[in-house]
Amino acid sequence: MNDCITRLLDDNGIRPTPNRIMIIRELCSANAALSLSDLEGRLGTVDKSSVFRTLTLLTQHHIIHQINDSTGQTKYALCQEDCRCSEPHHKISDSHIHFHCEKCKQTYCLPSKPIPEIDLPDGFHVHDAEMIIKGLCPTCIKKYGCKI
Repeated sequence: MNDCITRLLDDNGIRPTPNRIMIIRELCSANAALSLSDLEGRLGTVDKSSVFRTLTLLTQHHIIHQINDSTGQTKYALCQEDCRCSEPHHKISDSHIHFHCEKCKQTYCLPSKPIPEIDLPDGFHVHDAEMIIKGLCPTCIKKYGCKI
């Protein structure tokens, strides 16, 4: 996996440092988006400022994208190969929906579910959109049933 991560960083003009490789590996292995504090907890030995700087760098290079799921913590997820949601001037339909489980508090990317086009009144111009669907994830439904 490190070879793929090193190639990803090299292809984006980013020096593959051990911290950057560890952070991308954690995002790859997570089944949901991770917050800064999630990553700090998983990485233990990497200082907070280094994690934050790496997340900022990876976001600027469109390797990861930010998710504001209304929990008060920005979450981060690895972009899929065809993901263009972080690019400036992307079409809204290039963005995808995110799902936030109200029980386990995990936020998931749903890359196969694009944000639908919204017909706005004349005079409005959209430059970005986020769509968070809230409910229960499959794991919590199995574990707790359909109750929140």
